[in-house]
Amino acid sequence: MPLFNMRALAHSAAGAALICVCCLSHAAGSYAMTVYGEAPKYPADFQHFDYVNPLAPKGGSLSRSSMEIGAFNYVMPEVDSGTGVAQVDYWVYSPLAFRSMDEPDTVYGLVAEQMERDPDGLWVSFTLNPKARFADGVPITAEDVRYTYEQLMTKASLSYRQLYADVKDVVVEGPLQVRFNFKNNLNRTLPLDLASMRVLPEHWWKTRDLTKGGGFEAPLGSGPYKVSKVDAGRSISFERDKDWWGKDLPVSRGLYNFDTLTVNFYGDIEVARQLIQASAFDYNREFSSSGYVVGYDSPALKDGRLQKDILAPNKPTAAQGFIFNLQNPIFQDRRVREALSMLWDFEWINKKIMRSFYVRQDSYFPKSEMAATELPDARELEILNPLRGQVPDEVFTTVYHAPKTNGSGYIRDKQLQALKLLKAAGWTAKNDRLVNAQGQPMEFTFLDGQGGFDRLMLPFKRTLAQIGITLDLRRIDSAQYVTRLNARDYDMIVAQFPHNADPLLSPGRELYSLYGSQSAMEVGSSNAMALRDPAVDQIIDGLVKANTRDAMVHYARALDRVLQWNYYTIPNYYSQGTPTVYTNRFGIPKVTPTYNEALESWWEVSKKPLTTVQMSELLKTQEAH
Repeated sequence: MPLFNMRALAHSAAGAALICVCCLSHAAGSYAMTVYGEAPKYPADFQHFDYVNPLAPKGGSLSRSSMEIGAFNYVMPEVDSGTGVAQVDYWVYSPLAFRSMDEPDTVYGLVAEQMERDPDGLWVSFTLNPKARFADGVPITAEDVRYTYEQLMTKASLSYRQLYADVKDVVVEGPLQVRFNFKNNLNRTLPLDLASMRVLPEHWWKTRDLTKGGGFEAPLGSGPYKVSKVDAGRSISFERDKDWWGKDLPVSRGLYNFDTLTVNFYGDIEVARQLIQASAFDYNREFSSSGYVVGYDSPALKDGRLQKDILAPNKPTAAQGFIFNLQNPIFQDRRVREALSMLWDFEWINKKIMRSFYVRQDSYFPKSEMAATELPDARELEILNPLRGQVPDEVFTTVYHAPKTNGSGYIRDKQLQALKLLKAAGWTAKNDRLVNAQGQPMEFTFLDGQGGFDRLMLPFKRTLAQIGITLDLRRIDSAQYVTRLNARDYDMIVAQFPHNADPLLSPGRELYSLYGSQSAMEVGSSNAMALRDPAVDQIIDGLVKANTRDAMVHYARALDRVLQWNYYTIPNYYSQGTPTVYTNRFGIPKVTPTYNEALESWWEVSKKPLTTVQMSELLKTQEAH
């Protein structure tokens, strides 16, 4: 499933000097790169990240559940035709530069040992580490980088074509030197997006088809792990490459400690809960509040062999909501969307069904400085004023809060308000149903591709039925769901922004995929609302062109307001961190990063789960030695 604590360097003369030095280093080639030229946290001679134990022992194993429910259709996660294995990107392929887990958006060289950014913002260049190798020993070259870019732009997800849309061309300047030229200098996040690219081996992929996700064949990579076993659709295992070329780099030290990693895919979350209690696997990311609170009650939990924890409590979160498909004529009237938004009783559902575990979401950038939580200031009004008449008046006058009830389950007042809005939109009562001027009843379907949402939607269904609206609930398998999602063949679904649940730390061109008109019907885009709004497009254009973080934040808040007050979704909720259950046999660094659970920083201390007492005694013994 953000708190942007910007360092206070800019508030002192020394801080200003450091920022200038950082800008100069970009111009001459640098070990690190940030979005707006701010100084990176770690100096050029850093030895390891703060959130790792550089002395962590290597060895052992960790087995985890996948983030997805159901089977995977192929190995590579870069395509859209089904479900891939996300961990392949992180464990099998090395990126040009590694994104720090304790900074909003900073990369440090990995495959690229130096990165050079044009002072005018028209290109970025990478000098590859001559030690960089694929797992078969073949050197990683600039040609592989060029090939990877071309594959992603022609055979992979639409999101790559949108992410790299401002790239003009790729120039191989030498065996280890590659430059990306840009169409303009308006996209500040593009150099970091390119730096995060994971490099594919041309000599291996040229005889295979990336559009099919690599099938179930173990891919050749360049990262800390190799795929060792694929049980098609069910599980995938990874073996640590003990000769990995990057193991001693500062960005790798203290990470990737397990000899074996396994990702298991389960079709039933209750089965996964029972299996981890029996120590059949080690780590489960829990998405159900009831599951987390009571689903693991067992002797193993009581004596500590099983641990529950909220990891990364300050980690940014992706927005989530029940999405109105704006292609449906019912949802094209803002008043209808507002009325329906009033009738999902989150307070009662949270208290009675979700054990008061969640916080209601008010923003498309929750837990973030980009959330519009106050009235627009002068800078934001400069952005919004030209859009008067194109955006709701409330954007300028009122801070948005999701509709709130008293939690009693009785929301007659909200129903009356909703009926008033619906009447103004042309819906009237006839034979106990709401109908439009043509006599057509108001009815729509909620499409569920993962299960577990019936308990949240059934109270909504009853509330709607009381005022003459029919809501049908339909559960389908994951393969059908992906097909219908790509075709925008649904009325309402639950969706996250972005759909991979990675929070937006420094948003840029990916917003076109989320909310841009051009992506409304594009297969693979995250624009689940099928939103086409010129005002939204204009704000995104301004955000992408922003040349300081402060300017970007103001554009993001303006975008937030426009999305909020148009009621394109019924906002959902988020937990305070990442609810996690794991077997008690691992060492975990004392310092944890803000923006990631950093599972790769853990290490094995016992072959079997230990009780709380046993783990305490073991750690005391280890510290004594």
